[in-house]
Amino acid sequence: MAVKSYKELIVWQKGMDLVETVYKATAKFPKEELYGLSSQLRRAVVSVASNIAEGQGRKSTKEFIHHLSIAYGSLVETETQIEIARRLNYIEESEYVTIMESAGEIARMLNGLNSALNERLNN
Repeated sequence: MAVKSYKELIVWQKGMDLVETVYKATAKFPKEELYGLSSQLRRAVVSVASNIAEGQGRKSTKEFIHHLSIAYGSLVETETQIEIARRLNYIEESEYVTIMESAGEIARMLNGLNSALNERLNN
């Protein structure tokens, strides 16, 4: 069965959950980070779900694959910035673990979707 909407994609749904988690975590960052790490981290995590949606909405499989690559890049950017936040003691260890586990799951799902789309493209 073909996906009719990006909202049906579990990876998009999990990306949206990650957005919520990161927004809640960054709300507790120091105020001086409002336009720094907090803002950058929020943009990166929003880009994950946004690029999954945009790619699925494109007309070609090749374009979808391209946007999944961008989503993956934004995901590893998010992971890096969460690591920075942890090193600066801006987030609790439990928040760090939750976010990194979620990011890992999304990464695996993006890789699986990318592989499936590449297989479809090459057959």
